[in-house]
Amino acid sequence: MSAEARLIELGIELPEPAVPAGSYVTSVQSGNMLYLAGHLPAASEGSWSGKVGSDLDADEAAVVARAVGINLLATIRAALGNLDRVVRIVKVLGFVNSAPGFSDQPKVINGCSDLMAQVFGERGRHARSAVGANELPLNTPVEIEMIVQFD
Repeated sequence: MSAEARLIELGIELPEPAVPAGSYVTSVQSGNMLYLAGHLPAASEGSWSGKVGSDLDADEAAVVARAVGINLLATIRAALGNLDRVVRIVKVLGFVNSAPGFSDQPKVINGCSDLMAQVFGERGRHARSAVGANELPLNTPVEIEMIVQFD
């Protein structure tokens, strides 16, 4: 099944792609690779803020990571014209705004990783790093960047 068809089946409607909040672009194509800047959850998706492990638990933060994944998909579609051009989600780098002592960052970033596998199947399985951060922009709980191979 195509990635675009999977979105429909999953009931996911992609938002407008994120607009850069600084001196950068949301994606850069080099050859057949697409490098996505760090994405946050859109304000319209909820008022998520704070540290995971004190203001949100890992399960709540995984929902935020899924929302960030949806924003990443919107940027991919805008850059490539169609999600079906994705050959592979190569790498995900997730940052978790972690309270002292919180060490379950991988569980949080699973929210995004699981979404990629749902949308792309085996092509969505990727290498990944899940990193705890002392602070993130706008006090967001999660920021994620991605590398995508396309045809």
